[in-house]
Amino acid sequence: MPKFVDAVKRVVIGRALPSEGLQETLLPKRLALPIFASDPLSSVAYATQEILLVLTLGGLAYLYLASWVAIAVVALMAVVVLSYRQVVRAYPSGGGSYEVVATNLGPSAGLVVAASLLVDYVMTVAVSVASGVDNIISALPALNEYRTVMAVVFVALLAAVNLRGVRESGRVFAAPTYLFIAGVLLMCATGFIRWMLGDAPVAESAAYGIHADPGHDNLAGFALLMLALRAFSSGCTALTGVEAISNGVPAFRKPKSKNAASTMAAMGIIAVVMFSGITALAMIAKVHITENTCDLTGVAGDCATTPQRTVIAQLAAAIFGGDHSVGFFFIQAATALVLVLAANTAFNGFPLLSSILAQHRYLPRQLHTRGDRLAFSNGIVALAVVAGGLLWAFHASVTNLIHLYILGVFTSFTLSQTGMVRHWNRTLSTETDPALRRRHHTARAINGLGALVTGLVLVIVLATKFTQGAYLAVIAAVLLWLMMRGIRRHYDNTAAELAITDVSDQAVLPARVHGIVLVSKVHKPTLRALAYARATRPDTLEALTVAVDRDEANALQEQWDAYGINVPIKTLESPYREVTRPVVEYVRAVNRTSPRDVVSVFIPEYVVGHWWENLLHNQSALWLKSRLLFTPGVMVISVPWQLTSSERKGYRPAGRAAGAVRRGEPAWTNNHPDAEKADAEKADGEKADASPGPGPS
Repeated sequence: MPKFVDAVKRVVIGRALPSEGLQETLLPKRLALPIFASDPLSSVAYATQEILLVLTLGGLAYLYLASWVAIAVVALMAVVVLSYRQVVRAYPSGGGSYEVVATNLGPSAGLVVAASLLVDYVMTVAVSVASGVDNIISALPALNEYRTVMAVVFVALLAAVNLRGVRESGRVFAAPTYLFIAGVLLMCATGFIRWMLGDAPVAESAAYGIHADPGHDNLAGFALLMLALRAFSSGCTALTGVEAISNGVPAFRKPKSKNAASTMAAMGIIAVVMFSGITALAMIAKVHITENTCDLTGVAGDCATTPQRTVIAQLAAAIFGGDHSVGFFFIQAATALVLVLAANTAFNGFPLLSSILAQHRYLPRQLHTRGDRLAFSNGIVALAVVAGGLLWAFHASVTNLIHLYILGVFTSFTLSQTGMVRHWNRTLSTETDPALRRRHHTARAINGLGALVTGLVLVIVLATKFTQGAYLAVIAAVLLWLMMRGIRRHYDNTAAELAITDVSDQAVLPARVHGIVLVSKVHKPTLRALAYARATRPDTLEALTVAVDRDEANALQEQWDAYGINVPIKTLESPYREVTRPVVEYVRAVNRTSPRDVVSVFIPEYVVGHWWENLLHNQSALWLKSRLLFTPGVMVISVPWQLTSSERKGYRPAGRAAGAVRRGEPAWTNNHPDAEKADAEKADGEKADASPGPGPS
């Protein structure tokens, strides 16, 4: 089984790379863009749709607001991109928002950002994959019933690709991302050319009417403002993943900060152009889309079972000449693929951030360990498991998942920009060069504007999405924050407890060593355990067995006497047929009588070569060890006996190991030559060492 697992592992993730190969995995800008920016670039495929879904709650009357909402989203994106370019330059070591906030606002605020980002990375995977599946179903409606299974399989495939390493995953994801960008830009250009020539594209849903939700048909004043703000908060999904580049600066080639800032600028420009184009074309083509298909009027067929096509699918069909055109299928394929692959932004950001948190002792240290391909494998697997569980629980529904989204993004945006303002204040207090001071003042103004705007958006998102499901994201972030504080407290307490305060206290030898060999039968493993225990030369040595069955216990005693084993054996009564409890209670009793002594418990164990062979043994040694390890003053020593099946697994054959008993010879009788030699060596040692203690070590 281990060989089979290793073979599968090599096929899935490839051969292991040496640590010296880490430099070779650094990314040029052309690969960094699809790896770190695939999420914000691909989110334009559904950001416009999310705006329209909110506005159509009031029917067709409020769709004119879509253009104004889109302008606000574009302005916000420009501010955020400019702000994070300052973060990249000021903190090139990675960590992004977490490092900025922890350094400038304190560890607790840093953990708020970390918890928010970790939750948001999980949601990025879930929403991106679910949206990709939506676009596949738009082209192939018959696959609708397999929605959840498809989503979970895609997450597993993404995890497998990322386990192969950052650079290799970049090569896989680069082509789909660039094809998506090219396809959307071509679609937008074609659509605008047709519009300017008087042949404006018309969406298939343009003829549909919309039933307004009760109470939404005649909004005015504050109610209308809240509807617009809610649409704006939904459109802000276009900003998800913007901070991923600032988290991944160490993965760039040198000069790291410059390359990361250039990549972020390119990402911002491309995302703004695509989002603006899709939104404008959706207004021109009169795309009508609702959360519930039955809210549309004029739909052919059963509205309860007929899925709506996505906004980008309707635009592609309208612009390229129908849903059987090459352009339509190209756009759908590229969109579905890039949306699924957009989760790769999270598969890079989550492991990097969790690695930094693990290094700071806020998450388990295993998350800081690199795998065979120099990727943070444990973080990748953890993200895949949690995101896959969410997709299964919410049936891969973008509508249900989107409400849990983007809250964490704007929490990190707001706190990081506030932290950057404090960073520039501190820098300006010591900087004397006039040119640098002007540059720092400009950077502080940009970050101050970013903090103000993203803080306002955070309030809007919280107010408009909290009752619709965002409260679950808040609860998850709070629980994660508490968990990280608890993990750090555990590591701090452990370090304090293990720290050496006085070397002389730790160097005191125990007064005596009591050896206890656990015996279930008189066989070769038992004799080896006795031989090894005797070789350690404890002050006292006894064998211990538990009488679960009185007849078997009497037979064991007879065998013991027949072999002439010169070690006393003690039998513990067990009227309730327990083994572990009587042994543990006896060992603790021995330890209590002499607190300065050490009790060494020797446990003979089988070593088998196949996993299924373990099922054929009762694992009593494992249970005993797990209980005895919690007893102070007790040392637990496993004495393995390798069975023949283990030889094929690379273990040393169970031949004549040191201390093994030869056929026909009793173990450790008075006339055994090894016993005499051991006794003589112990006597010599005791003469040579006049100090109290267990003898020479």
